[in-house]
Amino acid sequence: PPPPSPPPPPSPPAVKDLIHWRDPKKSGVVFGLSLLLLLSLAAFSVISVASYLLLALLCVTITFRIYKSVVQAVQKSNEGHPFKSLIDKDVSIPPETFRKNVDASLTYINRALKQMSRLFLVEDLVDSLKLAVVMWLLTYVGAVFNGITILILADILLFAVPPIYEKNKTQIDQYIDLARTQVNTTIAKLPEKLPGAVKRSKTE
Repeated sequence: PPPPSPPPPPSPPAVKDLIHWRDPKKSGVVFGLSLLLLLSLAAFSVISVASYLLLALLCVTITFRIYKSVVQAVQKSNEGHPFKSLIDKDVSIPPETFRKNVDASLTYINRALKQMSRLFLVEDLVDSLKLAVVMWLLTYVGAVFNGITILILADILLFAVPPIYEKNKTQIDQYIDLARTQVNTTIAKLPEKLPGAVKRSKTE
């Protein structure tokens, strides 16, 4: 049988802290902004949302710039540009950081391509059948929800499920183990019901 696929990489600590609400204020801000962005995309086009966001940012910075200029003129001070520290800050991406991120992304891309090749070329019939069932179920999901709606639901679940799981870990793990046992039993019986030509060889 093919070697088991490597486990998915662990989530960065910062992401775990956000979705587990370690800092409620920070998690609330991130959740609120992400949900607002997705709701905006559901109502307007991507170009409109991006334009409104940039326009709002420009209004804030221009207003603050004018306000500071007026204050300096009234007080006859010479504080200079209010954003000078930010303007002087180096915002360029170091080549080493860029190459490191590209290499990390390439690892995930290659892993995904290898997994897709294994599934679509039917290296393991049972795994390919499981993918076919998932794709078939997704056709029904797609008929009910559009992409933005699914992203909104995913965003809500991402911030709602982890704290609920932490508070009810024991009970949820019991149900997950029961479901996993049932699924594994069903999958184990599946090759026995397939024609002999497509059964996985026990001697592999």
